[in-house]
Amino acid sequence: MQCREHCAACCWVPHIQQPYYGMPNGKAAGERCLHLMDDDRCALFGDPRRPKWCNDFKPEPEFCGSNKDEAMQILTWLNEVSDPKKV
Repeated sequence: MQCREHCAACCWVPHIQQPYYGMPNGKAAGERCLHLMDDDRCALFGDPRRPKWCNDFKPEPEFCGSNKDEAMQILTWLNEVSDPKKV
């Protein structure tokens, strides 16, 4: 599966605990990544400063659903059930 144009659910929904370039405290769940450009593309794509989580994430129907709304719902649910504070 290819990334869906103008989706960027993976740039909004997940929390990233590790600090990374421009975000020294990581990224909270639901927080827009600082590097998400106005066209919903990553300014760090292909850059070694891009977080490992982002490099490792591969779009799959199980995570991304069939549209942006489904992707937001699925990733929100996955983020909540994997929150170490709630497990």
